[in-house]
Amino acid sequence: MALKAAETLGAEIKVIDLYNHRIEPCLGCVSDGKEACGYPCVIDDDMRVIYEEVLRADGIILATPVYWYAAPGHVKNFIDRLTALENMIEREGRSWVEGKVAGVIAVGNDSGALHAASTLVMTFITMGFLVPPWGVAVHADIKPALEDYGTLSDAANVGLQVARAARALKASGVKQWYDPRIKEVVDEAWVAAALNSMNSLSCRRAKVFTSILGRSLSRAED
Repeated sequence: MALKAAETLGAEIKVIDLYNHRIEPCLGCVSDGKEACGYPCVIDDDMRVIYEEVLRADGIILATPVYWYAAPGHVKNFIDRLTALENMIEREGRSWVEGKVAGVIAVGNDSGALHAASTLVMTFITMGFLVPPWGVAVHADIKPALEDYGTLSDAANVGLQVARAARALKASGVKQWYDPRIKEVVDEAWVAAALNSMNSLSCRRAKVFTSILGRSLSRAED
């Protein structure tokens, strides 16, 4: 439904069924060092093909079932392995998924669907994806999602908003969103806060010393 809606805006679509691909768990190379993880990933599996599709795309929509408040393991493998693209920020100063658009559709029969969708949205945003308004659809009902008109409408809107946002971002001309130069502003604020903290500490020490001295003088007079 989401892809059909995106097509109405002229989007070129492609469906990738993750369960038809061998996606090994992430090895956590980033734990060995900030620059240890990057593209191409050291694991030789079907993610190499999926990486290319993600890099070529202006946006992605992840539709997932919900297992115990989260996306199932195979989907989580896919998410974890995207770190190879995101962590290029450590090698080149830019996440390779930065500025791409992401939408999420989570389908379950209980409240866990909302938790799963929230986690995925937060993960995508942290990686550098943009999740647009109405870019999330959640089905949390025992009734099949395809029989729920509201869920179908929400899913269609995910497709529309991802396509619209991708078009808007391309037209904006913005090439980089995370700006390493912001470090200068942060450093200035950091130094100011540190100096302020030191001054406050000095004032507190002076007050304590004055208090102790005052008590000592009182005892001397006694």
